Amino acid sequence: MSRYAGPVIDPHHHLWDLSLKRHPWLGVRPEAEEMVFGSIEALRRDYLPSDYQRDSNRQNIVATVHVEAGWRDDDPLGETLWLEGQADTRVARRLVARVPLAHPDAEARLEAEAARPRVVGIRDIVSWDADPAKRFALRPGLMSDPAWRRGLKAVTRLGLSFDLMLYPPQMAEAQRLVADFPDTLFILNHCGSPADRSADGMRLWAEGLRELGHQPNVRLKLSDPVAYDPQWTLDSLRMVIRHGIDCFGAERAMFASDFPVTGLHASFDAIYEAFRTIAADLTMDEQAALFFDTANRTYRLGLDRSAFSDRTSA
Repeated sequence: MSRYAGPVIDPHHHLWDLSLKRHPWLGVRPEAEEMVFGSIEALRRDYLPSDYQRDSNRQNIVATVHVEAGWRDDDPLGETLWLEGQADTRVARRLVARVPLAHPDAEARLEAEAARPRVVGIRDIVSWDADPAKRFALRPGLMSDPAWRRGLKAVTRLGLSFDLMLYPPQMAEAQRLVADFPDTLFILNHCGSPADRSADGMRLWAEGLRELGHQPNVRLKLSDPVAYDPQWTLDSLRMVIRHGIDCFGAERAMFASDFPVTGLHASFDAIYEAFRTIAADLTMDEQAALFFDTANRTYRLGLDRSAFSDRTSA
């Protein structure tokens, strides 16, 4: 078994500067100190390119994709402009921006994002649960809402992809969505978010992921598998990750860190060590797809893998 030691693209992480006061979910909220992945107290600190470099420097990361980090609604385009002002050209080389698709000004906001050269995708989280601690979206049923779908139509018209973050009970609604938008490229976040670890919950997740894997316009981001598995073991991660690869194939799946959120339950080196170990029995072409090629193609990075040197992983 040969472990991948080539260049790595990390297609999902976040940055923030709390002094900007632009991330309300990271403020003190006594009514919701716990989220679905536990306490967020450890995330209430700046996380800048230098912090990401420190955490990732043993993993041969050659480029990253920044995914929106819950920037305030009343400052459209603010996060993108802030990220463009960061000096690092390797970190946040491409951006997935946030636009609430049902907003009355969604189309204008999307056009403003699409005009920025580093923006290649949009995310508007639809994850909803009856438990407020698990809830990311303000209301259920967004994927079926006509106004939200009009926004998604504009995403497609502008040539942007859509990062889809949901819970397994919403996968049937998502199947209808991706079938109704065959020209939209969807990237399912966080292994499909298997938050309910009961036998029934995991069965719903596994079956829903299989159905979404049949849709050619969906790709899977194998990001933060520890979020819903805080007492994780290599075997528990292997079950989730290998099912995802089985459903989508390496050519439509990609490993990603989701740092610093993943840092609540694992170090950067630990999560990439798990990725490398779990993928080690795949062919080298399949491993290269998971660590580099799928992300390179999905987020239009245009990099040549052969231009980078290999490095032994941590």
